[in-house]
Amino acid sequence: MPTENITTGTRRPPVRRRTARQFIPPQHGAWAMLLVPWLAGVLSVGFRWPHLPLAGAWLAGYLLSYYVLQAVKTRRLSRFRPQLMLYGPVTAALGLLVVTVRPQLLVYAPAYALLLALNVVYARRRRERALVNDLVSVVQSCLMVFVAATLAGTGISHVTPVFTVVLLYFTGTVLYVKTMIRERGKSSYYWASVIYHALALGVAAFLGIPLTAVFVLLLLRAAALPRHRLTPKHVGMIEIAASALVLITAVAAR
Repeated sequence: MPTENITTGTRRPPVRRRTARQFIPPQHGAWAMLLVPWLAGVLSVGFRWPHLPLAGAWLAGYLLSYYVLQAVKTRRLSRFRPQLMLYGPVTAALGLLVVTVRPQLLVYAPAYALLLALNVVYARRRRERALVNDLVSVVQSCLMVFVAATLAGTGISHVTPVFTVVLLYFTGTVLYVKTMIRERGKSSYYWASVIYHALALGVAAFLGIPLTAVFVLLLLRAAALPRHRLTPKHVGMIEIAASALVLITAVAAR
């Protein structure tokens, strides 16, 4: 039974729920950016058992980086110490296991270090919602396609088309979602999104008819939906369907 603040009459969330929320970032869209590239890489090269600890390290690493960036942004390390103490060792342990299995994965370390450094710069400036910072996060996410392939001992050329599709999709999603929420009504963002999706469609046309059809739908989404007032929940539901469609067609067309 939820507790209630006697003096104000407002409801308090259960203690367990409040505690859980302290360890889970309120970024619902990030889960697709974590899951889709990992799945795209694994499904393209075939599942290997090290892909499981890779998924754990990938998830824990995201959670760790989120709270590191929050600590940088607020300059209050002590506030996020419990999260860092939880996710830091988990990320390190699983990451060490994965690298032990496939040391070649260390080749991606400089790229991730550079991209994370850019995130830190934007966090210090309290501009983590900036377009460039969002695109940096997209690149971080999509590189997981290559990581999953390398872990399986497969050359990255095998998954380059899949990487391209996932990168095109999430880059377009950053622009599209801004036209629906934070930058709603701004013609500059709207036309940037529409033009980008038209160019992405041109690239998809070289990758097969199914992907061309998917990117036609994405272009129509980018052009039509910003003219309607949708809630963030509805925007998110549409993106869940879109990301699933992109994943299926990208893997099937490789």
